[in-house]
Amino acid sequence: MKKIWSYFRIFYLSSLFLGLLLPTVGQVGLAMAGGAEQETTNRVHVLTFQGAVTPVLGQYIVDGIEAAQASGASAVILQLDTPGGSVEVTKHIVQDMLSSPVPIVVYVAPSAAQAGSAGTFITLAGHVAAMAPGSSIGAASPVGSGGEDVGETMQAKVKNILSADIENLASRRGEGAVEWAVAAVQDATAATADRALALGVIDFIATDVADLAEQMDGFVVTVQGQEVKLQTAGALVQRLDLSPLQQFLNFITNPSVATILLTLGSVGLIAEIYNPGTFIPGSIGLISLFLGLYALGQLDANFAGLALVLLGILLFLAEAFTPTFGALALGGAASFIFGSALLFDAPGLAVPWVTILTMTALMGAFTVFAGGKALAAQRRQPITGREALIGSIATARGLFDEQGRGSVHTAGELWNATLASGSPSPELGDRMVVEGRQGYTLIVRKQ
Repeated sequence: MKKIWSYFRIFYLSSLFLGLLLPTVGQVGLAMAGGAEQETTNRVHVLTFQGAVTPVLGQYIVDGIEAAQASGASAVILQLDTPGGSVEVTKHIVQDMLSSPVPIVVYVAPSAAQAGSAGTFITLAGHVAAMAPGSSIGAASPVGSGGEDVGETMQAKVKNILSADIENLASRRGEGAVEWAVAAVQDATAATADRALALGVIDFIATDVADLAEQMDGFVVTVQGQEVKLQTAGALVQRLDLSPLQQFLNFITNPSVATILLTLGSVGLIAEIYNPGTFIPGSIGLISLFLGLYALGQLDANFAGLALVLLGILLFLAEAFTPTFGALALGGAASFIFGSALLFDAPGLAVPWVTILTMTALMGAFTVFAGGKALAAQRRQPITGREALIGSIATARGLFDEQGRGSVHTAGELWNATLASGSPSPELGDRMVVEGRQGYTLIVRKQ
């Protein structure tokens, strides 16, 4: 077991090191390749991101800007599909985008993609904004830092601040864009690609990256206070993907995955406590639980929802070790369901009901199974120790004396024995029933 654990640690640390190293190597290679071709070929770097707005997206954009600057790329195209996310993270992303020395194009794609909530701010912060046919943008109303609806006074303050921020971002796009952007914060207004283009919220509608590059060729943008004319027609498209570590972190910050991790973590801990000493369920459970809590932190989970989820886990745990014939498990299921439903209040970040009900059923079934096994173990007749001898069958090893003392053989051992009151004296080989024990002497009765 120790050797397997050592191999696992070596594998884990090596994977983590490679996950951190590969993006850097890729960027260096990209920069070197760019240096060899930039004299003759225009290029654009394409970043593709799908998921909630978390620090992963912020670092991804910074990496893309640095790589594009090193290779002399004409622009960075961020292909975005997000339901929204943290306001604080969004502010940092917007600041990085506005200070970028390389033009940044935010492209809401593919079809049916969205730039909801925080994604609206990121789209408007781009030097160029574009959408694919069938995509949507908007619904940028704020929620509390824990995901909850904020109070009326605080809500007014937050909305006014965010309205001012989004008004600044949309100001260069005209009055129609500003009016719509403020309504997206104040009233959670949303828009299709066609309506966004008509209002001036975006600059282009493009079917794919190549179409976008052709359309925005010659488009003039302001980068760090200077006008820049984009040269993207026929540009060489180079994609900079998320690093393996970033892909993993982005994957677990999906609300459904975060909920699954919490469930698996809880089940693993219950299994370890129920059957201690294996360490494997406990290790997997702790890792899953910590990853789930990390994801909740990145997604600004609702504290009330999180508390209900944890209460549900505790009730399931209590049911497994103090069986109440389903009473605690039922309470745990109700708490887990309500908590999961309230866990994320931000638009687009809700946990699907299929995931909630499936995970609740899994935890409930496992808890009832563990509780049933524990109850059966408590009711099982002892098979070792002093209690296990009571009721067992012994064989007389000789005649008993006048005081009813003799010896018997049971469970592969030879015991001193004394006859129970009223028992006839046995002969050699007679079967005896053990009725009790006094020290090292068994109390027996002829069968």
